[in-house]
Amino acid sequence: MLDSVNSTLFPATYMDLFDTQTDPRSIPLAERLRPRSLQEMVGQQELIGEGKLLRRLIESDQLSSVIFWGPPGTGKTTLAQVISATSRSNFVFFSAVLQGVKDVREIVAKAQDLKKYHGTRTVLFVDEIHRFNKAQQDAFLPYVEKGDIILIGATTENPSFEVNAALLSRSRVFVLELLKKEDILQLLQRAATDPRGLNQPVPQISDEALDFLAEQANGDARTALNALETAAAAAIDGKVDLAIAEEAMQKKVLLYDKGGEEHYNVISAFIKSMRGSDPDGALYWLARMLEAGEDPLFIVRRMVIFASEDIGNADPRALQLALSVQQAVHFVGLPEARITLAQGVTYLATAPKSNASYVGIKEAQAEVRNSGALPVPLHIRNAPTKLMQNLDYGKGYKYAHDDAAGYQSQEYLPDELKGKKYYRPTERGYEKTIGERMAWWEQLKKNKTKPKG
Repeated sequence: MLDSVNSTLFPATYMDLFDTQTDPRSIPLAERLRPRSLQEMVGQQELIGEGKLLRRLIESDQLSSVIFWGPPGTGKTTLAQVISATSRSNFVFFSAVLQGVKDVREIVAKAQDLKKYHGTRTVLFVDEIHRFNKAQQDAFLPYVEKGDIILIGATTENPSFEVNAALLSRSRVFVLELLKKEDILQLLQRAATDPRGLNQPVPQISDEALDFLAEQANGDARTALNALETAAAAAIDGKVDLAIAEEAMQKKVLLYDKGGEEHYNVISAFIKSMRGSDPDGALYWLARMLEAGEDPLFIVRRMVIFASEDIGNADPRALQLALSVQQAVHFVGLPEARITLAQGVTYLATAPKSNASYVGIKEAQAEVRNSGALPVPLHIRNAPTKLMQNLDYGKGYKYAHDDAAGYQSQEYLPDELKGKKYYRPTERGYEKTIGERMAWWEQLKKNKTKPKG
C-alpha cells in the first residue's frame, strides 16, 4: 500500500534516480548529487549537527509540522528527501507551483485511510509553500490540526509575511542559512569524485576555478553545481581553468527579493549606513538595490523620511535636497537618475545628525495619549465673538511682535504640562544655533518674570 502511494504521488526523481529507466546523464548534476542521508549533507550544522534538535527529530522519526525557510540552494528540498528516506511515514511531495487545493483533498483522503487502516502517518512536503496565497494555505489547516498530515513547508520567503498565521503558529520554523564557501567547495570536490557526479571522463579542474565557483555561488549549492556542470562540458583539452569557470558562472545573481525579507534587510542596511555617516556603505547598499531592480522612487521616499528623522534641523537643507532628488528621479529616470541618487545619498550620509524632531513628536504624541485632550489655556484661545471675549478667551495674550526682541514670555502648553520639553536640539550642525536661540529666549523669560524690588 505504501509503495503504491509513494510511486504515484512522489516524483521518481525524488525517490531514487538510479532505479528508473531515465539516463542519469540527462538529470542535472545538482539533482544527481543530492545527499541521501544526514551524513552526506554539507552545511547547516546549527540544525543537523550531532545532538541538534532537528537531527534528533529526524533520526527518531518524531518530526511534527515544520517550515524550512532559507535562500535557494541551501538544502530545504534535500532535507525533505532525507526525511523521506529515513521516515517510516508515508511521504508525499507536493508542489505549490504545479498543484492546487483539489490535489490536497485527494492526498488527505488517502492519508486518512492510511492512518485509519494501517496506523501510518503521512508527511506532506509542500515545496514553495509561499506560492499558495493565505486562503489556499487554509486548506491544510484542519488536517494539520487533526493530525491527518504532518506538514513540511519549504519557502524562500519570510514565513512571517508569506505563511498563514494560523498555520505558522502550528509549525516550527527552521532557518537555513546561506552555505559557507568551504561547504560549496566540498560539494564541488565531491562532484568530481562521486560516481553520481560529473560525467566521465571528469576534466581536470584548477583550484582557482573551484575557488571562483565557490565564491561566486553566493551560498547557493545549486548555482555552484550548475556552473560546474557547464564548465565541465566546455572543458578544453580535458581541463577547466579560471577563464572557463568565469564564462560558465556568468554574472553573480544578487540575493534580493523586492517583496521578501532580503528587501527589508538591504533597505535597513542602507538607512543604517546613512545614519552612521558612512557614505561608502550607503553607496554600496544603494548599488545593491539598483542592480536588483528596486524602484528608485521607493529608495528616494526612504531618503526623504531619513532627512527629517535622522538629520532634522541639524541641517534643514537635507530635506530640501531629498525632495529635489525625488523630483529629479521622477523627471530623469534610470539609468541617469542613479547619479542624482548617489549625490543625495552622500549628502545625507555626511550631514550632521539629529533625531530631536523625531523624538520630540513621539514624546508629544505619547503625552497626548496619556493625558487626553487637555484644555487650551484661555490666553491663547481665539475670541471671534463677544461671548468668547466675556468668557476671557484670549485675555492676557501677548503679541510677540509688540516686543523689540520679537519674543514674549508666556505659556503655550496646558497648565498641567508647564515646563515640559519635547524638542531638545543637539549641539550638532545648525541645531546648535537653534539651541542657543532657545537658551536666549529662556533667559529673556526668566528676566521678565523676576520679582521687582
